[in-house]
Amino acid sequence: MTSNTDTLENNPLLQHAGLPLFNAIQPEHVVPAVKHCIAEAEKQLADIEQNATPTWDGIMQPLEELDQPFEQAWGPVGHLLSVQNSPEIREAHETVLQDVVNFGLRVGQSQPIYKALKAIKDGDVWATLSETQQRIVDDKLLNAELAGVGLEGEALERFNQIARDLSKLSTDFSNHVLDATKAWSLTVTAADDVEGWPESLKQLTAQSHNQAKDEDEPASTPEAGPWRVTLDGPVVQPFLQHSRNREQREQVYRAYLTRASSGEWDNTDIITRTLQLRQQKAALLGYQNFAQLSLAKKMAPSVEAVLTLSEELRAASYDNAQQDLEDLKQLAAASGQTGDVLHWDVAFWAERLREQKFDYTDEELRPYFALPNVLEGMFGLVRRLFGIVVTAADGEAPVWQKDVRYFKIADEDGTPLAAFYLDPFSRPENKRGGAWMDDCLSRRMLDGEVQLPVAHLVCNSTPPVGDKPSLMTFREVETLFHEFGHGLQHMLTTVNEADASGINGVEWDAVELPSQFMENWCYHKPTLIGMTSHVETGEPLPDELFEKICAARNFRAGSMMLRQLSFGITDLELHSNFDPDGTETIFDVQRRVAETTSVLPLLPEDRFLCAFSHIFAGGYAAGYYSYKWAEVLSADAFSAFEDAGLEDEAAVADTGRRFRNTILSQGGSRHPMEVFEDFRGRQPSTEALLRHNGLLG
Repeated sequence: MTSNTDTLENNPLLQHAGLPLFNAIQPEHVVPAVKHCIAEAEKQLADIEQNATPTWDGIMQPLEELDQPFEQAWGPVGHLLSVQNSPEIREAHETVLQDVVNFGLRVGQSQPIYKALKAIKDGDVWATLSETQQRIVDDKLLNAELAGVGLEGEALERFNQIARDLSKLSTDFSNHVLDATKAWSLTVTAADDVEGWPESLKQLTAQSHNQAKDEDEPASTPEAGPWRVTLDGPVVQPFLQHSRNREQREQVYRAYLTRASSGEWDNTDIITRTLQLRQQKAALLGYQNFAQLSLAKKMAPSVEAVLTLSEELRAASYDNAQQDLEDLKQLAAASGQTGDVLHWDVAFWAERLREQKFDYTDEELRPYFALPNVLEGMFGLVRRLFGIVVTAADGEAPVWQKDVRYFKIADEDGTPLAAFYLDPFSRPENKRGGAWMDDCLSRRMLDGEVQLPVAHLVCNSTPPVGDKPSLMTFREVETLFHEFGHGLQHMLTTVNEADASGINGVEWDAVELPSQFMENWCYHKPTLIGMTSHVETGEPLPDELFEKICAARNFRAGSMMLRQLSFGITDLELHSNFDPDGTETIFDVQRRVAETTSVLPLLPEDRFLCAFSHIFAGGYAAGYYSYKWAEVLSADAFSAFEDAGLEDEAAVADTGRRFRNTILSQGGSRHPMEVFEDFRGRQPSTEALLRHNGLLG
């Protein structure tokens, strides 16, 4: 007998509007809902094509309405795949993935729609459109061309098969990384081996052991162990920083570096196949390589322009990075380590050097950064900067996991603006690593009213242990600010056309501007100290600790800069100069780039690329450079506040309102360089970024 939950009428993925019913969505709802959604959309599409009129209301408005049901039915599925992964949700996702891809291709390759858009562009209607509308039409035309609208016959069939294959490869890559990360662990049993570990690491690894142990095994305690070390971010990083057992550090480092590179979860062939297909796709569309295709929709004008910027930053950083390594070698030798400083030693000795130079540890800071206080401080900052009020609305929205929170944003006069979910904690068993912002609902006109935007903010911070709240590392605080910056651009948009509201339509290499901009406020004294309260004493962060944090900001800045540049240049090389059918391997490319971007030669068995989800399972293919490109913009944007005077509340508020009214509100409605120039009054410069990093020479 079919239950009510199986019927389309009661399927939570088929509601017309409003927040997803995350507490009701089950894997069995996915296939019938998405298939129904596509069937209805096919009918709409046929009607649009038959009646395509070259006006905004005649073609653009129906196309936006075509997209909206997918926001309701398909968006939550992709989200749950990332935050509540299970074999059942994977299977459901994979069952309909090709159908979704095929429909997207069908829309992108529609000749009647393309001809109507061209007629708008070339006809009298063009002059009647707003700047935002003109940009959306231009974007739609480019998207159609990149979707293969100009292809026919065998070339079109091949293009569509490539799109389907790439979509499947991306999902497989991501699942392999998750499975490989989850599958590996090291159980530490000797008390001597945890000497020097921070208390939080002992608690996390004891908790991990208890979650994984058999029922008849004795429970672990933070004091007595055993301690289960995993490759999850909140565990692996502090372990490499604090474990005094060099052999265990090597074990963990090598396991982390070789994730998803062997056995059933080996991503090596997936990467090669992905690069082959991307190259074929670029060739079909008339581009020399995939990097050129990728840059067609970005702010950077060419691969050469990106490499020029990268070289400017690399040259300013390399000598500093060499000195960074020399400092570690000297400390290691003076501390009694025999032999060279190797990769699994770097984090350990860097942490010892930082403690020595700045006389504090990450663990000393943790008790001051309880998540509730950090949120309160961050919300206070955006009220001062942008005139918005964030309030908790827990219980007003269905959530997918008990730790997820819900917040609303309003103007100071009470006008509702947006809302967001916050999923703060690491859950290695079913949540992918990293941190990200994703859109839940976009700002758009729906049934004659504005649908307010809703964002997903997802982090992998240290979870609460026992009766204590989540106590964050300073890096976790910066990450939260970063993702909230993305969220602000999505949520504070004033554009009502969904194709250009929030981050939609923003060139990919400009989209990191607001996120990286927000990180700067973690070094602003009133902001940072205002969000601290010691978990036991209630005391704010002492001034001397704040000064040390600022002094340590540029610690190993050259090394950190080179690391990011290495990722970005490797990505570009793989997508521009590499021949996936040639004799050179992807790992040869990685090593070749590392010769000028790493002061420590790579290990021969380095397989980092097999877990490089950003470019093989995310949206950063031939675009990882965007972090540095946008960081130039964000540092320069923050320098506008420095110029105004950071201690001048009125000047900061005035500058903040300008930032809100340009960078945050205009979304993809104008070219990001024009929006930046409106805010800053000039084109961007690398000076502020190099100055903030102490790399000006």
